[in-house]
Amino acid sequence: MFGMNLTDLNSNETAVIKTIGGGPGVVSRLMSMGIRPGVNITKISAHFWRGPVTVRVGRTKLAIGYGMAKKIGVGK
Repeated sequence: MFGMNLTDLNSNETAVIKTIGGGPGVVSRLMSMGIRPGVNITKISAHFWRGPVTVRVGRTKLAIGYGMAKKIGVGK
């Protein structure tokens, strides 16, 4: 789908969102949280064993599921 996704980032690493994969429901939900192409996103932390991924978008902190995080394509 794309080269690098949000789960590939290290903690406290920032990247630009390039693409969002998945069905219309996933895309709509992520966009409603401010996660859209062209926006900077910082991975704050991830939990062991594919648990939630905590991110910062703008000044907002969010926790999203591992499956959703895998669908967010990022680049430097």
